[in-house]
Amino acid sequence: MTLGPLLIGIYVFVLAGFVGFEMITKVPPTLHTPLMSGANAISGITIVGAVAAATTGAPTVANILGALAIVTATINVVGGFLVTDRMLRMFGRKKPKALKAEGAGATASATTKGREVVSK
Repeated sequence: MTLGPLLIGIYVFVLAGFVGFEMITKVPPTLHTPLMSGANAISGITIVGAVAAATTGAPTVANILGALAIVTATINVVGGFLVTDRMLRMFGRKKPKALKAEGAGATASATTKGREVVSK
């Protein structure tokens, strides 16, 4: 009995799903974001391959799947960069409060519906 290429592809896909799930659940939370930012960089390579698949001559299933791969990989890359940027800002140097507030130590007052509001 011979297995068709589609059935072998389905077996590999399901096996990769199980292995990927088991690997990701074993990663500690402190390492998850740095590892995912590296994986998102690899998605840039997926975009290159998807562009090659999407730009063949006649419209075929490969073109449609290539276009879908371009969209999903782009979303993955952009999301990965946003998460990485947020992570880096979390661990970045904090600005002193004196520089954040204009005129630190000065009292500002405003009138709101007939009441005076004073803030320091």
